[in-house]
Amino acid sequence: MSYVLQLDLELTDKLRKGLEDQGFELTQPPHTFFQGKKKGVCCTLYTSGKLVVQGKEIKEFIEFFLEPEVLGSFDFGYDILNQDMAPHIGVDESGKGDFFGPLCIAGVFADQDSIPELEKLGVKDSKRLKDDLIIKIAEKIRKKYPFHLVRIGPKRYNELYEKFGNLNLLLGWGHATVIENMLDKTECSRVVIDQFAAEHVVETALRRKGKEAHLIQRTQGERDLVVAAASILARAAFVEGLARLEKEMNQKLPKGASKMTIESGKKLVAQHGEQVLEHVGKLHFKTAQAIVE
Repeated sequence: MSYVLQLDLELTDKLRKGLEDQGFELTQPPHTFFQGKKKGVCCTLYTSGKLVVQGKEIKEFIEFFLEPEVLGSFDFGYDILNQDMAPHIGVDESGKGDFFGPLCIAGVFADQDSIPELEKLGVKDSKRLKDDLIIKIAEKIRKKYPFHLVRIGPKRYNELYEKFGNLNLLLGWGHATVIENMLDKTECSRVVIDQFAAEHVVETALRRKGKEAHLIQRTQGERDLVVAAASILARAAFVEGLARLEKEMNQKLPKGASKMTIESGKKLVAQHGEQVLEHVGKLHFKTAQAIVE
């Protein structure tokens, strides 16, 4: 496997030092600034500025070192030549792993002409972007692409979870609701989602709504630009929803489900009583029990 890009030569020393720090053995073959070798990865910077990365383990090297530490951008895996260019709907969610805040599920439609434009807008998997940039890109997507968004605030989330008794079934219902609306808006029946459960979960939820779609479920679905666009809309809605709750509670509400989350929850309970958790958090999380103990 290989990956080639044109490197800004001002980054030469930064790349060299990073390779040395990671234990790469550096040599200088003809016509190169240097070549770094380590088990599973060979990184060669030519005097022309062409950077060639080869080996079985280049994915981790690029995603966890080269892009964040040297390039400051996240483009690996979004080669437009390898994208699914057929018109399709992408669906993804945000907030399912966060105790505080809503669960948000979004769908976006793009066709062969508009898929490349997503890349130009800066669309990537939302987990690779900071919140302020997510908000800006989401606004651009909403202006240019058909979309649908389902926001499930904590109180409604808890009601639905009690009804379904299972997070995957709740997610399946949410995905199916988004897909149902996108089918009506676009008349496109081809749908790509980031797989989160057994394939039949979303298919069954769609059938219950009397809808049919050509459903493609993929692990790491956000590598598809349209799914990535949906992940950005969902994440923006989650971030905005969490901010509204913070303003309402006059308190910082951490993302995730960490010790900081428990500490914030205990502070809320001390001020407002245990009933506040139903309004701000997802009660089936073990975090809820830890807060009230």
